[in-house]
Amino acid sequence: MNKLLLIGLLCLSQLQGYGQKQAAKQTSKSSPFVIGTTETMTSAVLGENRVLNIYLPEGYDPKAATRYPVIYLLDGSADEDFIHVAGLVQYCSFEWIKWLPKSIVVGIANIDRKRDFTFPSNVPEEQQKYPTTGHSDKFISFLSEELIPYIDAHYKTEQTKTIIGQSLGGLLATEILMKQPQLFNQYIIISPSLWWNEGSILLQPPTPFPQGQSTRRIYIGVGKEGSTPGAQPGNMEVDAHLLAEIMRGAHPEALVHMDYLQEEDHATAMHQALLNAFKWLGSKQP
Repeated sequence: MNKLLLIGLLCLSQLQGYGQKQAAKQTSKSSPFVIGTTETMTSAVLGENRVLNIYLPEGYDPKAATRYPVIYLLDGSADEDFIHVAGLVQYCSFEWIKWLPKSIVVGIANIDRKRDFTFPSNVPEEQQKYPTTGHSDKFISFLSEELIPYIDAHYKTEQTKTIIGQSLGGLLATEILMKQPQLFNQYIIISPSLWWNEGSILLQPPTPFPQGQSTRRIYIGVGKEGSTPGAQPGNMEVDAHLLAEIMRGAHPEALVHMDYLQEEDHATAMHQALLNAFKWLGSKQP
């Protein structure tokens, strides 16, 4: 009797184990969690292929009539800022928040950001330390002549275009704002490296905004970042505030918001600054 009971218990345990294995097999299905697409476009201006990471908002339908604003993100590689910025855009466009309209995000992956985001420097130390720099003119031409027309041709876009740049990307966004402000309606400039070439970007007169177009909105954010790394002594916070004052003086019709994030530094300012910038854009207030 004991032997029969023991054999029965062993069979029952084996059946239970088999059932558990079968259940595990049945519940272990997985599928990719997709937040965007990756495309490669050939740039004749730059003479190279460029990778784009693209986030499309929920409900996007290429066959529908609905069109969307576009946010162009510098430093938009998957291992840089694309993932967390796309997440913030989604969060801020939720129906119960509505700081942003549902938007397309175009992350521009880097190849050589020092080359693409800087204009030529006359400072010998910068020329020696960063030998590939000084070709922002080509990158800006790539944006205006190739990338923006490409996105407009392939996606359901409307006229509102925003650029996001941080650090050297903030320097490039500032250069575009100074020289070709018609490219974007909204500028989000975070911790900009305005010290480049002894701060020369702050000495040139801004190009007037196009007449008859929507009001430009300019957000400038900076953390408690201290001294600049350039050849001449400077201060990141002072430079950012000076840029805001230059924009207010040159463009009184623009909405300019200066945001000092004293609890953040150069490494941590971007995420909080973007959240603040999106909230400010949604408020429609100066």
